Amino acid sequence: MLRRVLVVVMVLLVLIQGLGPDMIGGGVVPLLLVLAGLAYGVLATDAENPTVYLVVVLAVGAAASAEVLSHIHEVGAYLDSILMATTYPLYASVATILCIRTYNRVKE
Repeated sequence: MLRRVLVVVMVLLVLIQGLGPDMIGGGVVPLLLVLAGLAYGVLATDAENPTVYLVVVLAVGAAASAEVLSHIHEVGAYLDSILMATTYPLYASVATILCIRTYNRVKE
């Protein structure tokens, strides 16, 4: 249940950041996205077998950095900014996976 709530919060924050980045000032939304990504990395991913999740993060990051959606007329720029905002929690969860895996290796 907590994972679903976290995903809904992340989707809302991504939409806010993607469609209206100046709606909430002071960099609060990116900070909340990173914190939500850190929490998602702890709750929802398996640190011992993260291959599928890491491939998805890599694909989303590559698509966001290449700005592939900006070629769609009228809405492409909006979709591209939403995709770029999606990378914040995804990269934060990758950092969490790295920390958990390192901790588990040192603990053994």
